[in-house]
Amino acid sequence: MEEKAFASRVDLSALSESVAKIREELAKVIVGQRHMVDLLVTSILADGHVLIEGVPGVAKTLTAKLLSRVISVNFTRIQFTPDLMPSDVLGTSVFNVKTSEFQFKPGPIFSNIVLIDEINRAPAKTQAALFEVMEERQVTIDGKTYPMEAPYIVVATQNPVEHEGTYRLPEAQLDRFLFKIEVGYPELEDEISIITGHHTRKGHAPINSVSAILSGDDIKKYRKLVQDIHVEPNVLRYIGQIVHETRSHNSLYLGASPRASVAVLNSSKAYAAINGRDFVTPEDVKFVAFPVLRHRIMLTPDKEMEGVTANEIIKLIVDKVEVPR
Repeated sequence: MEEKAFASRVDLSALSESVAKIREELAKVIVGQRHMVDLLVTSILADGHVLIEGVPGVAKTLTAKLLSRVISVNFTRIQFTPDLMPSDVLGTSVFNVKTSEFQFKPGPIFSNIVLIDEINRAPAKTQAALFEVMEERQVTIDGKTYPMEAPYIVVATQNPVEHEGTYRLPEAQLDRFLFKIEVGYPELEDEISIITGHHTRKGHAPINSVSAILSGDDIKKYRKLVQDIHVEPNVLRYIGQIVHETRSHNSLYLGASPRASVAVLNSSKAYAAINGRDFVTPEDVKFVAFPVLRHRIMLTPDKEMEGVTANEIIKLIVDKVEVPR
């Protein structure tokens, strides 16, 4: 009876249908990465940026580009390099001879979906240029503020194994990403499907087979629905307990901030919505806790030396906190 009462709170039929179509479109090209696709769709509905980490060749960039195809909004791509300057990203003021005035020329950061390839290849000053736009959805140049058009999402990729010519992302910047998605190698059957599909297409670009499903207005509408997703007080407490445990765990040097608690809440509501539920369950919280927390916590030096991973510590914390009934 309880679930039936919840079912009438928010009509998610249109959203569920759109999500099913997006999964279907992306599955034409992306094989097996259901976890990553669900997290990307969740991030769009939760209005959050995404950092995708994986070795070269696991379709990180391709997935981000495909995402921009299923959503009919503006898309730009920025390749980060060691010589990239903040003005190359944000834009610069150019002198207009006709008007004898300086005119602002927007950089590639002005878009709806911005793909930043190999984000850890740019130096600290260029990384810092992203702080304001990622947090406040605006850019301030020469004392004037330029707001971004909604929806606005940064999808960044980085390679975890190549360290030459790279710069570690500052903690303050990592905290601005809603999710850090780790992409591994595909299973054998998935790999066979990948090469079979490549053989069948006979050189045709896979991205051209994907159709647009959502508009910018659709996303705004669905985000309002997500805000109405029901969360029980004991589930809110459950979220707070998980994040609070990261600050006192003896394996962690740095715990997660209150921004992480809000991120778990928003992404749990979005994940519940894409699964057709208008109420959040503890399982939703567990699912999003890993991508929300893994880049926001810092292991102690001795645990890093032992080869312990952030995911292992998050699992210990999630298993320790009592699940609400």
